[in-house]
Amino acid sequence: MQNADQSNGTRDPVKGPLDDRLVDPVEAARRGVRAPLRRRFYRTVSVAPGGEGFCIRLDGKPVRTPARGTLAAPTPELAAELAKEWQAQREFIDPAQMPLTRLANAIIDRVAAMPGPVAADIRKYLGTDLVVYRAGAPAQLRARQAQHWDPVLAWARQALGAEFKIGEGVVHVAQPSATIEAAAAAMPADAWRLGALHVATTLTGSALIALALLRGRLSADAAWQAAHVDEDWNMEQWGRDEIALAQRALRFAEFKAAAMVLVAAGQ
Repeated sequence: MQNADQSNGTRDPVKGPLDDRLVDPVEAARRGVRAPLRRRFYRTVSVAPGGEGFCIRLDGKPVRTPARGTLAAPTPELAAELAKEWQAQREFIDPAQMPLTRLANAIIDRVAAMPGPVAADIRKYLGTDLVVYRAGAPAQLRARQAQHWDPVLAWARQALGAEFKIGEGVVHVAQPSATIEAAAAAMPADAWRLGALHVATTLTGSALIALALLRGRLSADAAWQAAHVDEDWNMEQWGRDEIALAQRALRFAEFKAAAMVLVAAGQ
């Protein structure tokens, strides 16, 4: 029988949203759902300080990431939340119910080793950010977009010194290089918050919403609502899509884990 020192206690390691370079968090969750589940093999979950931070231990043994690193968080608050995910597992270990663990694995194994490509990917979103592209019609949708997105742009202008141009429809709007540089300068340097910022960016389609979340300008709920203005509008007009809502719930679990890291890792 494998112990905790062998690949996170699962037959296939619990992967994160940044595994296989920069994998969609939803697809990572889907793979976790489809994969055979391993029976829970441990009785106790604990947190112990160590050289890597605050380490998660199962029956006193360290948990290993897929790349054989130590599953450890930079703060006791984050470590406690990781421990809760492991403690919450019942008969089987279900990676789909462990978004923070998947994110932590990705940060430890991938982001810490190659932060450059992660930061570059966030920068690309700044050039095509969700909040600068507005609908031509109807007026009600335009008003709702302005309600949720104009405060984000105003915040970026005032707090980051980044003046973004607004466009209409899907025609590309080239942003000034000074604007991109000013916003990109707000990206954190530490791997934990950078990795969480990347996940928040890809899940919302907006690096500006993610940065506003990082800086405390938006709550997690407000950021998520701002990211889904168009989707919510379409469902109001055409009815609920239960499949889409189920997928959205998976994404929200990933997003909440990223928001937790952005807050706790910055304390």
